[in-house]
Amino acid sequence: MREHRYPSRGLCSRILFALLALTAFVELASAQTLRERWLERRNARVAQDSDIQLPDGVRLLRNIAYGNDPLQRMDIYLPAKLDHAPVLFMVHGGGWRLGDKAHRPVVENKVKHWVTTGFIFVSVNYRMLPDTGPLEQSRDVAKALAFAQTKAADWGGDADRFILMGHSAGAHLVALLSAAPDAAYALGAKPWLGTVALDSAAYDVARIMQSRHPRLYDDAFGNEPAQWTALSPIAVLSDEARPLLAICSSQRRDSCPQARAYMTKANARKLSASVQPEDLSHAEINAQLGLAGPYTRAVDDFIASLLAKPTDH
Repeated sequence: MREHRYPSRGLCSRILFALLALTAFVELASAQTLRERWLERRNARVAQDSDIQLPDGVRLLRNIAYGNDPLQRMDIYLPAKLDHAPVLFMVHGGGWRLGDKAHRPVVENKVKHWVTTGFIFVSVNYRMLPDTGPLEQSRDVAKALAFAQTKAADWGGDADRFILMGHSAGAHLVALLSAAPDAAYALGAKPWLGTVALDSAAYDVARIMQSRHPRLYDDAFGNEPAQWTALSPIAVLSDEARPLLAICSSQRRDSCPQARAYMTKANARKLSASVQPEDLSHAEINAQLGLAGPYTRAVDDFIASLLAKPTDH
């Protein structure tokens, strides 16, 4: 009778370990493939939405990397004539989860208005939810700012004349950095002249989270009060805060009150902060900035006031 031999316990363990390792490798490769496919689809959608006609003489440097992640990229719009040009540094919105640096409402009218008058316009992407929360997103923005400042002279710009701008979630990120800029300085950024926050309703995250609020805030801010504080521009406001103009939609219930609360606290500490209500929707505040009219003139006046002051660094 033929004798049957069974694998030893050690051999079985090695086979099981190899199978588990192979499974983990396949799962990792599959996840990477899914993310790459998502990025490809996302980039294709963005390309359809961002095919804007650049004004005569404006040049575009696209997808300049400031980090290793595919989302850590920026676009630079350069005017025809460059001589220590001031730089507008734009951070898109999208609920900390969506959006892109090349979307028409983020770029088109701002480029037409400011780049044609001699500004460099930088539009930035950053990592997003669910993989990356707002605090780390703000660090991405700070790293991007530091990178752009080191490259400004190569582009014909002036590293000492940067102005931050952001819309919606992007407005929250730039307001957070502006309230406590030491976090940006620690990552290599230099002081910037000031910040234009386009319709953020998240200056006081703790207040938002302790009352009825949209679900997107739960996804962004979580359920830890210490995290709410760290993500609140009004809570982290320091004596080093950069000047801020908060544009807010008077068509919303939450935006202007939050902006005014920040302004009141800042002004009480003799810090520069002002609020400009606009009878525009949340989306219109982004898309219509740069069009001729009193709204754009108000932002122009703020920017001019920043450029007229001697730098404090």
